[in-house]
Amino acid sequence: MNQIQLIALRIADLRDISGMTAQEVAEKSGVPVEDYIAYESGEKDFSFSHLFNIAETLGVDISDLLTGESPRLRGYVLTRSGKGLAFDRRKQYHYQHLAYNFANKLAEPFIVTVEQDAPGTVKQAHSHEGQEFDYVLEGYLKIVLGGNELLLSPGDSVYYDSSLPHAMYAMEGDCKFIAVVVKEND
Repeated sequence: MNQIQLIALRIADLRDISGMTAQEVAEKSGVPVEDYIAYESGEKDFSFSHLFNIAETLGVDISDLLTGESPRLRGYVLTRSGKGLAFDRRKQYHYQHLAYNFANKLAEPFIVTVEQDAPGTVKQAHSHEGQEFDYVLEGYLKIVLGGNELLLSPGDSVYYDSSLPHAMYAMEGDCKFIAVVVKEND
């Protein structure tokens, strides 16, 4: 089984355990029902935003969906260079989760690499609960945020309400940035 199918199986199992229908999870996660059903069957790849929202709806950490294990570490987690939990969402986005095994996280820190986009590429914007901080390490990032285009260079950062629809584009080569997703308070 590939990574998408394993995540889909975990989602289906957790939904079943929760007693919710596919339609309930889809609605609470802000995912069209047809897309949710395709996600749960492993027929469609997930956007990070949808995966994040589904985890929140099911009451689990995103690491539960990605690895099948609940985070257990407390106190601190040390992640060596290049050793974060790697996962790819959609073809052009590569994530490394930097604290995937820390229990009860208030934030989800990632290193994200976005491959350069072909001229004229238009991506679907996504949103999720919480807030997000993005800091560009390498390359140039265009983020379309709530209909506004922001161009970020190395050393630039942006902090925003994640419920604003957003999409990232690598400009002039690949772009690597730190993304920290801060969860909503319950």
